[in-house]
Amino acid sequence: MTQRITPATALLLTVPPLMWAGNAVVGRLVVPLVPPLTLNFLRWAVALLLLLPIAWPLLRPTSPIWPRMRRYAVLGLLGIGSYNALQYLAVKTSTPINVTLVASSTPFFMLGFGTLFFGHRITGPQVAGALLSIAGVLVVLCRGDAAQLANVQFVPGDLYMLLASAAWALYSWLLTRPGDPPEVRSDWAAFLMAQLVPGVAWSALFAAGEAAVTTQPVQWGWPLAAALVYVAVGPALLAYRCWGLGVQRVGPSIASFFANLTPLFAAMLSAAFLGEPPRLFHALAFVLIVAGIVVSSRR
Repeated sequence: MTQRITPATALLLTVPPLMWAGNAVVGRLVVPLVPPLTLNFLRWAVALLLLLPIAWPLLRPTSPIWPRMRRYAVLGLLGIGSYNALQYLAVKTSTPINVTLVASSTPFFMLGFGTLFFGHRITGPQVAGALLSIAGVLVVLCRGDAAQLANVQFVPGDLYMLLASAAWALYSWLLTRPGDPPEVRSDWAAFLMAQLVPGVAWSALFAAGEAAVTTQPVQWGWPLAAALVYVAVGPALLAYRCWGLGVQRVGPSIASFFANLTPLFAAMLSAAFLGEPPRLFHALAFVLIVAGIVVSSRR
């Protein structure tokens, strides 16, 4: 049963979008340095190494995760192997602001998957909030010109982010399903480690496939090392911890609307580090997204 949104919970759910906005900006900055699927693998490999000192007992042969590895393999595929890889692919052909705004379609997928597969009953405010968020996404896709909706053309980054949003929505719903041992569910590090083990394997598989078809070399150096430290600590460990707690408190449907704060942070960070200031239609899209958060969270 979900709880009402308290200031502490709201703060908890604000940390992930801030980290994810930084993740999109950093992903754009390192496009010349590393292929996107390789970046995803390196990110999670570093996160796994950072988590080992406190969660290594979970890897013992007698660990309770092994009999439940099918569940963690699916979570690792959706939340680690797919979502972030698709985002890094997206920022190769789109801006961080556009990518994070398109990701605001997540509530639509969240409500749809919840209704179809998880027995979720949609409320009026949730429908209204989802429609407002989708309106914000449409504003981005038509670049602020409603007459262009009939002829809107997706860039590859837009399509990648729609797929990523669907993967994240399904991942978030699966987080609420029973099946985790108590010692894993009650320990955030153990719970993330259970997903990291198969998730890093999925990421390595995708990176190997990428290496077979791309000629872009990895440009090793301090810029890439600093980027890896950030994306492993902030968007990975810290954001996943806060997101997991927030979903447990208010449920995935409400939490998903807080994820739509990401474009605001992406706009500010893009202006500061990429020289890509937001345009007027970005502001309109953000207003619609925030309205969706407010409306959907009404009890």
